[in-house]
Amino acid sequence: MDHLDVVVVGGCGHVGLPLALSLADSGYRVGIDDIDAAKIEQVRSGNVPFLENGAEELLRKLLPSGRLVLAADPRLLSRTDTVILVIGTPIDEFMNPSVRVFDKVLDDLVPHLRDGCLVVLRSTVFPGTTETVERRLKAAGLDLEVVFCPERIAEGHALEEMRSLPQLIGASTDRGFEMASRLFKPLGVTVVRTTPLEAELAKLLTNTWRYMKFAIANQFFQIAHRSGVDYNNVLDAIRRDYPRAADLPGPGFAAGPCLLKDTMQLSAFTPDHFPMGQAAMQINEGLPNYIVDTLNLRHPLAGRTVGILGMAFKGESDDPRASLSYKLRKLAAFKGALVLCTDPFIDDPSFVPVEKVLADSDILIVAAPHKAYKKLQLKGRDVIDIWGITGPIRL
Repeated sequence: MDHLDVVVVGGCGHVGLPLALSLADSGYRVGIDDIDAAKIEQVRSGNVPFLENGAEELLRKLLPSGRLVLAADPRLLSRTDTVILVIGTPIDEFMNPSVRVFDKVLDDLVPHLRDGCLVVLRSTVFPGTTETVERRLKAAGLDLEVVFCPERIAEGHALEEMRSLPQLIGASTDRGFEMASRLFKPLGVTVVRTTPLEAELAKLLTNTWRYMKFAIANQFFQIAHRSGVDYNNVLDAIRRDYPRAADLPGPGFAAGPCLLKDTMQLSAFTPDHFPMGQAAMQINEGLPNYIVDTLNLRHPLAGRTVGILGMAFKGESDDPRASLSYKLRKLAAFKGALVLCTDPFIDDPSFVPVEKVLADSDILIVAAPHKAYKKLQLKGRDVIDIWGITGPIRL
Protein backbone atom coordinates (compact mmCIF):
# COMPACT_ATOMS: atom_id res chain seq x y z
CA MET A 1 0.00 0.00 0.00
CA ASP A 2 1.54 3.30 -1.11
CA HIS A 3 2.23 6.03 1.43
CA LEU A 4 -0.18 8.97 1.57
CA ASP A 5 1.02 12.42 2.65
CA VAL A 6 -2.27 13.20 4.36
CA VAL A 7 -5.72 11.65 4.84
CA VAL A 8 -8.82 13.84 5.21
CA VAL A 9 -11.54 12.12 7.25
CA GLY A 10 -14.91 13.51 6.21
CA GLY A 11 -13.26 14.42 2.94
CA CYS A 12 -16.33 14.62 0.70
CA GLY A 13 -18.08 17.45 2.53
CA HIS A 14 -18.17 21.22 2.13
CA VAL A 15 -15.06 21.65 4.30
CA GLY A 16 -13.14 18.46 3.63
CA LEU A 17 -13.26 18.22 -0.15
CA PRO A 18 -11.99 21.74 -1.01
CA LEU A 19 -9.17 21.19 1.50
CA ALA A 20 -8.27 17.81 0.01
CA LEU A 21 -8.29 19.27 -3.51
CA SER A 22 -6.14 22.23 -2.46
CA LEU A 23 -3.59 19.99 -0.78
CA ALA A 24 -3.46 17.65 -3.77
CA ASP A 25 -3.08 20.61 -6.10
CA SER A 26 -0.09 21.67 -3.98
CA GLY A 27 1.63 18.36 -4.70
CA TYR A 28 0.50 16.17 -1.80
CA ARG A 29 -0.81 12.64 -2.28
CA VAL A 30 -4.13 12.89 -0.44
CA GLY A 31 -6.45 10.21 0.88
CA ILE A 32 -10.13 11.03 1.14
CA ASP A 33 -12.06 8.95 3.69
CA ASP A 34 -15.80 9.44 4.10
CA ILE A 35 -18.55 7.26 5.58
CA ASP A 36 -20.83 8.19 2.66
CA ALA A 37 -19.86 5.59 0.05
CA ALA A 38 -22.18 7.16 -2.54
CA LYS A 39 -20.36 10.48 -2.27
CA ILE A 40 -17.01 8.69 -2.57
CA GLU A 41 -18.16 7.21 -5.89
CA GLN A 42 -19.57 10.54 -7.02
CA VAL A 43 -16.25 12.27 -6.37
CA ARG A 44 -14.32 9.40 -7.94
CA SER A 45 -16.38 9.89 -11.10
CA GLY A 46 -15.37 13.56 -11.24
CA ASN A 47 -18.47 15.18 -9.76
CA VAL A 48 -18.48 17.45 -6.71
CA PRO A 49 -21.58 16.77 -4.52
CA PHE A 50 -22.24 20.49 -3.92
CA LEU A 51 -21.68 23.91 -5.47
CA GLU A 52 -18.17 25.24 -4.95
CA ASN A 53 -16.56 27.64 -7.40
CA GLY A 54 -13.81 25.91 -9.37
CA ALA A 55 -13.95 22.65 -7.41
CA GLU A 56 -15.25 20.37 -10.14
CA GLU A 57 -12.72 21.62 -12.68
CA LEU A 58 -9.90 21.10 -10.17
CA LEU A 59 -11.18 17.64 -9.24
CA ARG A 60 -11.23 16.51 -12.88
CA LYS A 61 -7.73 17.88 -13.38
CA LEU A 62 -6.41 16.02 -10.33
CA LEU A 63 -8.06 12.62 -10.76
CA PRO A 64 -5.73 11.45 -13.59
CA SER A 65 -2.68 12.54 -11.55
CA GLY A 66 -3.10 9.77 -9.00
CA ARG A 67 -2.72 12.25 -6.14
CA LEU A 68 -6.24 11.53 -4.87
CA VAL A 69 -7.08 8.19 -3.24
CA LEU A 70 -10.71 7.71 -2.21
CA ALA A 71 -12.20 5.12 0.13
CA ALA A 72 -15.05 4.69 2.58
CA ASP A 73 -12.63 2.84 4.82
CA PRO A 74 -10.78 4.06 7.96
CA ARG A 75 -7.91 1.68 7.14
CA LEU A 76 -6.77 4.44 4.79
CA LEU A 77 -5.30 6.10 7.90
CA SER A 78 -2.70 3.37 8.31
CA ARG A 79 -0.99 4.71 5.17
CA THR A 80 -0.21 8.20 6.50
CA ASP A 81 1.44 10.19 9.28
CA THR A 82 -0.96 13.14 8.95
CA VAL A 83 -4.71 12.89 9.56
CA ILE A 84 -7.18 15.76 9.25
CA LEU A 85 -10.55 15.25 10.96
CA VAL A 86 -13.34 17.30 9.41
CA ILE A 87 -15.93 16.53 12.06
CA GLY A 88 -17.74 19.28 13.91
CA THR A 89 -19.59 19.39 17.20
CA PRO A 90 -23.34 19.06 16.56
CA ILE A 91 -26.10 20.30 18.83
CA ASP A 92 -28.12 17.64 20.64
CA GLU A 93 -31.86 17.47 21.28
CA PHE A 94 -31.43 19.71 24.34
CA MET A 95 -29.68 22.40 22.23
CA ASN A 96 -26.34 21.65 23.88
CA PRO A 97 -23.08 20.63 22.17
CA SER A 98 -22.71 16.88 21.75
CA VAL A 99 -19.36 15.08 21.68
CA ARG A 100 -20.87 11.69 20.85
CA VAL A 101 -19.92 12.04 17.19
CA PHE A 102 -16.29 12.62 18.12
CA ASP A 103 -16.32 9.67 20.49
CA LYS A 104 -17.62 7.32 17.81
CA VAL A 105 -15.21 8.56 15.16
CA LEU A 106 -12.25 8.21 17.49
CA ASP A 107 -13.27 4.67 18.37
CA ASP A 108 -13.27 3.83 14.66
CA LEU A 109 -9.97 5.56 13.91
CA VAL A 110 -7.76 4.65 16.88
CA PRO A 111 -6.81 1.18 15.57
CA HIS A 112 -5.42 2.76 12.39
CA LEU A 113 -3.42 5.66 13.84
CA ARG A 114 0.37 5.53 14.22
CA ASP A 115 2.72 6.76 16.90
CA GLY A 116 4.35 10.03 15.90
CA CYS A 117 1.56 11.15 13.58
CA LEU A 118 -0.17 14.51 13.45
CA VAL A 119 -3.94 14.71 14.01
CA VAL A 120 -5.50 17.98 12.86
CA LEU A 121 -9.01 18.95 13.96
CA ARG A 122 -10.49 21.15 11.24
CA SER A 123 -14.18 21.79 11.91
CA THR A 124 -15.57 24.08 14.60
CA VAL A 125 -15.59 22.31 17.96
CA PHE A 126 -16.74 23.00 21.49
CA PRO A 127 -13.94 24.66 23.51
CA GLY A 128 -11.73 22.03 25.09
CA THR A 129 -12.36 19.37 22.44
CA THR A 130 -8.78 19.35 21.14
CA GLU A 131 -7.43 18.66 24.61
CA THR A 132 -10.06 15.97 25.16
CA VAL A 133 -9.19 14.25 21.89
CA GLU A 134 -5.49 14.32 22.74
CA ARG A 135 -6.16 12.77 26.16
CA ARG A 136 -8.28 10.01 24.63
CA LEU A 137 -5.68 9.14 22.01
CA LYS A 138 -2.86 9.08 24.55
CA ALA A 139 -4.98 6.95 26.88
CA ALA A 140 -5.23 4.50 24.00
CA GLY A 141 -1.45 4.21 24.04
CA LEU A 142 -0.68 6.52 21.12
CA ASP A 143 2.19 9.01 21.18
CA LEU A 144 1.12 11.69 18.71
CA GLU A 145 0.38 15.39 18.22
CA VAL A 146 -3.14 16.88 18.16
CA VAL A 147 -3.71 20.44 16.91
CA PHE A 148 -6.72 22.56 16.05
CA CYS A 149 -6.50 24.31 12.67
CA PRO A 150 -9.98 25.69 11.94
CA GLU A 151 -11.31 26.28 8.45
CA ARG A 152 -12.19 29.93 7.93
CA ILE A 153 -13.69 29.91 4.44
CA ALA A 154 -17.10 30.92 3.11
CA GLU A 155 -18.96 28.28 1.14
CA GLY A 156 -18.52 28.88 -2.56
CA HIS A 157 -15.16 30.62 -2.09
CA ALA A 158 -13.18 27.85 -0.39
CA LEU A 159 -10.48 27.29 -2.98
CA GLU A 160 -9.66 30.99 -3.19
CA GLU A 161 -9.82 31.74 0.53
CA MET A 162 -7.85 28.66 1.55
CA ARG A 163 -4.84 30.18 -0.18
CA SER A 164 -5.37 33.74 1.01
CA LEU A 165 -6.66 33.75 4.60
CA PRO A 166 -4.27 33.27 7.56
CA GLN A 167 -4.33 29.79 9.05
CA LEU A 168 -4.73 29.52 12.82
CA ILE A 169 -2.73 26.69 14.39
CA GLY A 170 -3.76 25.86 17.93
CA ALA A 171 -0.89 23.74 19.22
CA SER A 172 0.20 22.83 22.74
CA THR A 173 3.72 21.74 21.71
CA ASP A 174 6.41 23.14 19.45
CA ARG A 175 6.56 19.85 17.57
CA GLY A 176 2.83 19.92 16.83
CA PHE A 177 3.06 23.51 15.62
CA GLU A 178 6.03 22.74 13.36
CA MET A 179 4.30 19.69 11.84
CA ALA A 180 1.10 21.64 11.18
CA SER A 181 3.05 24.59 9.75
CA ARG A 182 4.79 22.27 7.27
CA LEU A 183 1.42 20.81 6.29
CA PHE A 184 -0.07 24.18 5.33
CA LYS A 185 3.13 25.76 3.96
CA PRO A 186 2.46 24.76 0.29
CA LEU A 187 -0.81 26.73 0.39
CA GLY A 188 1.27 29.90 0.83
CA VAL A 189 -0.69 31.28 3.78
CA THR A 190 0.44 33.08 6.90
CA VAL A 191 0.17 30.94 10.02
CA VAL A 192 -0.87 32.29 13.43
CA ARG A 193 0.09 30.26 16.47
CA THR A 194 -2.22 30.01 19.48
CA THR A 195 -3.01 27.43 22.10
CA PRO A 196 -5.73 24.93 21.15
CA LEU A 197 -8.30 26.60 23.41
CA GLU A 198 -7.46 30.04 22.00
CA ALA A 199 -7.94 28.77 18.44
CA GLU A 200 -11.22 27.08 19.37
CA LEU A 201 -12.52 30.29 20.91
CA ALA A 202 -11.23 32.40 18.01
CA LYS A 203 -13.27 30.32 15.57
CA LEU A 204 -16.44 30.47 17.69
CA LEU A 205 -16.07 34.18 18.36
CA THR A 206 -15.54 34.93 14.67
CA ASN A 207 -18.75 33.18 13.62
CA THR A 208 -20.69 34.57 16.57
CA TRP A 209 -19.56 38.14 15.81
CA ARG A 210 -20.77 37.72 12.23
CA TYR A 211 -24.09 36.31 13.48
CA MET A 212 -24.52 39.22 15.91
CA LYS A 213 -23.88 41.79 13.17
CA PHE A 214 -26.70 40.20 11.16
CA ALA A 215 -28.90 40.33 14.26
CA ILE A 216 -28.41 44.05 14.79
CA ALA A 217 -29.08 44.64 11.09
CA ASN A 218 -32.34 42.68 11.34
CA GLN A 219 -33.32 44.47 14.56
CA PHE A 220 -32.65 47.89 12.99
CA PHE A 221 -34.80 46.89 10.01
CA GLN A 222 -37.70 45.88 12.27
CA ILE A 223 -37.46 49.11 14.29
CA ALA A 224 -37.60 51.22 11.14
CA HIS A 225 -40.34 49.10 9.58
CA ARG A 226 -42.54 49.35 12.67
CA SER A 227 -42.05 53.12 12.58
CA GLY A 228 -43.51 53.25 9.08
CA VAL A 229 -40.39 54.67 7.43
CA ASP A 230 -38.56 53.48 4.32
CA TYR A 231 -35.55 51.50 5.55
CA ASN A 232 -33.79 52.00 2.21
CA ASN A 233 -33.59 55.72 2.99
CA VAL A 234 -32.49 55.07 6.57
CA LEU A 235 -29.74 52.65 5.50
CA ASP A 236 -28.52 55.02 2.82
CA ALA A 237 -28.42 57.88 5.33
CA ILE A 238 -26.37 55.75 7.74
CA ARG A 239 -23.84 54.47 5.21
CA ARG A 240 -23.35 57.21 2.64
CA ASP A 241 -19.81 58.57 2.82
CA TYR A 242 -19.65 57.56 6.48
CA PRO A 243 -16.86 54.99 6.95
CA ARG A 244 -17.72 54.12 10.55
CA ALA A 245 -21.02 52.59 9.38
CA ALA A 246 -19.73 50.92 6.23
CA ASP A 247 -19.74 47.49 7.85
CA LEU A 248 -23.44 47.56 8.81
CA PRO A 249 -25.07 44.71 6.82
CA GLY A 250 -28.47 44.91 5.26
CA PRO A 251 -31.27 42.74 6.68
CA GLY A 252 -31.72 39.11 5.68
CA PHE A 253 -31.88 35.54 6.93
CA ALA A 254 -28.83 34.64 9.05
CA ALA A 255 -28.77 30.90 8.68
CA GLY A 256 -26.68 27.96 7.57
CA PRO A 257 -24.81 25.16 9.33
CA CYS A 258 -22.40 27.32 11.37
CA LEU A 259 -23.52 30.70 12.67
CA LEU A 260 -26.46 29.70 14.89
CA LYS A 261 -24.76 26.50 16.04
CA ASP A 262 -21.55 28.26 16.97
CA THR A 263 -23.40 30.98 18.86
CA MET A 264 -25.21 28.25 20.80
CA GLN A 265 -21.90 26.54 21.57
CA LEU A 266 -20.49 29.76 22.94
CA SER A 267 -23.65 30.22 25.00
CA ALA A 268 -23.26 26.71 26.43
CA PHE A 269 -19.58 27.31 27.19
CA THR A 270 -19.88 30.50 29.25
CA PRO A 271 -21.38 30.45 32.77
CA ASP A 272 -23.74 33.40 32.13
CA HIS A 273 -25.09 31.69 28.96
CA PHE A 274 -24.10 34.70 26.84
CA PRO A 275 -27.24 36.91 26.98
CA MET A 276 -26.17 39.01 23.98
CA GLY A 277 -25.84 35.85 21.91
CA GLN A 278 -29.21 34.62 23.15
CA ALA A 279 -30.77 37.92 22.03
CA ALA A 280 -29.13 37.59 18.61
CA MET A 281 -30.58 34.10 18.23
CA GLN A 282 -34.07 35.34 19.10
CA ILE A 283 -33.85 38.16 16.55
CA ASN A 284 -32.42 36.13 13.66
CA GLU A 285 -34.54 33.05 14.25
CA GLY A 286 -37.58 35.28 14.72
CA LEU A 287 -37.29 37.10 11.38
CA PRO A 288 -39.47 34.57 9.48
CA ASN A 289 -42.12 35.02 12.18
CA TYR A 290 -41.92 38.80 11.79
CA ILE A 291 -42.43 38.54 8.02
CA VAL A 292 -45.35 36.11 8.25
CA ASP A 293 -47.07 38.00 11.09
CA THR A 294 -46.71 41.29 9.19
CA LEU A 295 -48.24 39.78 6.05
CA ASN A 296 -51.04 38.13 7.99
CA LEU A 297 -51.97 41.36 9.74
CA ARG A 298 -51.94 43.23 6.45
CA HIS A 299 -54.16 40.64 4.75
CA PRO A 300 -54.98 37.20 6.27
CA LEU A 301 -52.92 34.49 4.58
CA ALA A 302 -55.59 31.80 4.91
CA GLY A 303 -56.65 30.74 1.43
CA ARG A 304 -53.91 32.72 -0.33
CA THR A 305 -50.94 31.34 -2.23
CA VAL A 306 -47.47 32.32 -1.07
CA GLY A 307 -44.50 31.71 -3.34
CA ILE A 308 -41.05 31.38 -1.76
CA LEU A 309 -38.13 32.15 -4.06
CA GLY A 310 -34.98 30.45 -2.80
CA MET A 311 -34.69 27.67 -0.23
CA ALA A 312 -30.90 27.59 0.23
CA PHE A 313 -29.51 29.25 3.33
CA LYS A 314 -27.77 31.92 1.26
CA GLY A 315 -27.55 33.20 -2.30
CA GLU A 316 -25.80 31.20 -5.03
CA SER A 317 -25.71 28.11 -2.83
CA ASP A 318 -27.25 24.65 -3.04
CA ASP A 319 -26.96 24.11 0.72
CA PRO A 320 -30.33 23.92 2.52
CA ARG A 321 -28.88 23.14 5.95
CA ALA A 322 -30.52 25.24 8.70
CA SER A 323 -32.10 27.46 6.05
CA LEU A 324 -34.75 29.77 7.47
CA SER A 325 -36.69 29.45 4.21
CA TYR A 326 -38.08 26.18 5.56
CA LYS A 327 -39.21 27.88 8.75
CA LEU A 328 -40.86 30.56 6.62
CA ARG A 329 -42.67 27.87 4.64
CA LYS A 330 -43.93 26.18 7.79
CA LEU A 331 -45.15 29.40 9.40
CA ALA A 332 -47.00 30.56 6.28
CA ALA A 333 -48.66 27.16 5.94
CA PHE A 334 -49.67 27.31 9.60
CA LYS A 335 -51.51 30.55 8.86
CA GLY A 336 -53.51 28.71 6.20
CA ALA A 337 -51.59 29.67 3.07
CA LEU A 338 -50.81 27.36 0.18
CA VAL A 339 -47.03 27.62 -0.10
CA LEU A 340 -45.11 27.02 -3.33
CA CYS A 341 -41.31 26.78 -3.13
CA THR A 342 -38.61 26.91 -5.75
CA ASP A 343 -34.83 27.06 -5.92
CA PRO A 344 -32.57 26.90 -8.99
CA PHE A 345 -29.84 25.00 -7.14
CA ILE A 346 -31.67 22.50 -4.92
CA ASP A 347 -33.29 19.33 -6.23
CA ASP A 348 -36.34 18.67 -4.04
CA PRO A 349 -39.48 16.85 -5.21
CA SER A 350 -41.65 19.19 -3.15
CA PHE A 351 -40.44 22.24 -5.10
CA VAL A 352 -42.06 23.54 -8.28
CA PRO A 353 -40.58 25.45 -11.25
CA VAL A 354 -40.14 29.17 -10.78
CA GLU A 355 -42.59 29.80 -13.63
CA LYS A 356 -45.38 28.09 -11.67
CA VAL A 357 -44.51 30.03 -8.51
CA LEU A 358 -44.72 33.29 -10.45
CA ALA A 359 -47.95 32.33 -12.17
CA ASP A 360 -49.86 30.97 -9.18
CA SER A 361 -48.74 33.08 -6.20
CA ASP A 362 -50.59 35.99 -4.65
CA ILE A 363 -47.50 36.98 -2.68
CA LEU A 364 -43.84 36.38 -3.56
CA ILE A 365 -41.16 36.23 -0.85
CA VAL A 366 -37.50 36.34 -1.84
CA ALA A 367 -36.01 34.09 0.83
CA ALA A 368 -32.56 33.49 -0.71
CA PRO A 369 -30.91 36.24 -2.79
CA HIS A 370 -29.99 34.19 -5.85
CA LYS A 371 -28.74 36.37 -8.70
CA ALA A 372 -31.27 34.78 -11.08
CA TYR A 373 -34.07 36.59 -9.26
CA LYS A 374 -32.71 39.96 -10.35
CA LYS A 375 -33.92 39.18 -13.89
CA LEU A 376 -37.51 38.34 -12.95
CA GLN A 377 -40.27 40.63 -14.16
CA LEU A 378 -41.97 41.52 -10.87
CA LYS A 379 -43.43 44.93 -11.60
CA GLY A 380 -46.92 45.22 -10.18
CA ARG A 381 -46.51 42.07 -8.06
CA ASP A 382 -46.82 41.83 -4.27
CA VAL A 383 -43.15 41.10 -3.50
CA ILE A 384 -41.45 40.78 -0.13
CA ASP A 385 -37.71 41.21 -0.49
CA ILE A 386 -35.86 42.16 2.68
CA TRP A 387 -32.54 41.37 0.95
CA GLY A 388 -33.09 44.04 -1.70
CA ILE A 389 -31.94 41.67 -4.45
CA THR A 390 -34.83 42.53 -6.80
CA GLY A 391 -34.82 46.26 -6.03
CA PRO A 392 -35.37 48.28 -2.84
CA ILE A 393 -35.90 46.42 0.44
CA ARG A 394 -39.61 45.63 0.69
CA LEU A 395 -41.93 44.16 3.30
